[in-house]
Amino acid sequence: MKKNNLILVLLMCFSLTLFAQNDKDREVINDAEKAKEAFIAKNKTMAKHFADADAYVIFPNVGEGAFIVGGASGNGAVYENGQLIGMAKMKKIDVGAQIGGEAYREAILFNSDEALKRFKDDDFELSAKVSAVLVKDGASLNADYRDGVAVFTMPKAGLSLEASVGGQNFEFIPFEE
Repeated sequence: MKKNNLILVLLMCFSLTLFAQNDKDREVINDAEKAKEAFIAKNKTMAKHFADADAYVIFPNVGEGAFIVGGASGNGAVYENGQLIGMAKMKKIDVGAQIGGEAYREAILFNSDEALKRFKDDDFELSAKVSAVLVKDGASLNADYRDGVAVFTMPKAGLSLEASVGGQNFEFIPFEE
């Protein structure tokens, strides 16, 4: 009987977490899980990167457009120790020689508590100095952590040509406890 009670309590906690988010959040969370599977399907070494990371955020659908001035935005799901802890918003603006539009997935992995804390405190920004690793079929991916952060991207659609300078800003929205 105690085992059944424990299972019931665990299911209730899990259900409350799922139902605490609105429909848009649930869609982003679902898309983030699919994006994680796509990263791993595209390159098997990504499974180890996700497993070894202290935390990560997945932006499953980032849209970017540019004509001299460019911008991008996306919503993502944030995980710490493999557990969903909140949502994130990303905005990017850049200026330079650029034209086009594209959609891509982005995964930001953290291997230090300090980097994750900066992200959670909305004191986190990716500048032009941080390079993202493009996830390709079968290529060996070495995570190049810089200040506790590694970034991976995977194109979905579009074409963009650019030589620009800018940065990405993030907002972390924790789930209510």
